[in-house]
Amino acid sequence: MTTTTLSKTAASPLTAKARTAAPADWLALGFLFLLLAAIAAPGLLTRFDPLEASPGSTLLAPTAAHPFGTDYLGRDLLARVIHGAGQTIGASLVAVAIGLGAGSVLGLVAAYFGSWVDAVVSRIVDVLLSIPGLLLSMMVVVALGFGTLNAAIAVGIASVATFTRLMRSEVLTVRNLTFVEAAQHIGARPATVLFRHVLPNSYTAVLSMTALQFGSAILWIAALSFLGYGTPPPHPEWGLLVSEGREYIVSSPWLTLLPGLVIVLTVLSISRVSALFRDTREVSE
Repeated sequence: MTTTTLSKTAASPLTAKARTAAPADWLALGFLFLLLAAIAAPGLLTRFDPLEASPGSTLLAPTAAHPFGTDYLGRDLLARVIHGAGQTIGASLVAVAIGLGAGSVLGLVAAYFGSWVDAVVSRIVDVLLSIPGLLLSMMVVVALGFGTLNAAIAVGIASVATFTRLMRSEVLTVRNLTFVEAAQHIGARPATVLFRHVLPNSYTAVLSMTALQFGSAILWIAALSFLGYGTPPPHPEWGLLVSEGREYIVSSPWLTLLPGLVIVLTVLSISRVSALFRDTREVSE
């Protein structure tokens, strides 16, 4: 089979999925591209400084000049939402990286070696899962101190148990397969068997969980900032924007509703796009 034929075969599932994609899929993709632009170059999407107060323009309703209105200090709300995307999404990425990395290693080691190692890890996971994720995040961030990075670490620690349990179940399925036993019989080192044979065949379900956990991380990071445990003012962060706007929910509801809507649309878009790519990968396989 020629290289051209191989490329056409690989691209056909993606092309077919693109042709049958629903309008909601394209809207989700477009929204995520806007978020990437907001993170990479926020100055291209707004001309306002998110920290610059304008006492003569306080609590303005949404207009053409200020599509999201202004807050109690006269700062453009859209500019604060755009610049806050980097804070919230960046912290969520750190949280997911911590949870995915630590959880994968713990689940891999516990399921492969079994015995007392599995027993100890399983008991730790049971304890972590018995505590609601947001409550556990609050406990950790109080111990570490307030701030964006500490909030991300706290959310990451709270998500370790989820990844550990899933990785453990996948490894338990893979470790008794024929090719793993063959690698052990020919004298391969445990580390080689783990990372060359077991891990590559166990990560698919874990990566699928990553997108869902990323949406949860965004909600948890925003919730911590809303409660005052995350990014301190005056820095823009989505949860903090909602918290600041609640004082004016009656007279200026857009201060709370619009940042909250952006959070909801972000989580829904991530879920929609991840499902789209998961379906595409299943078709290609």
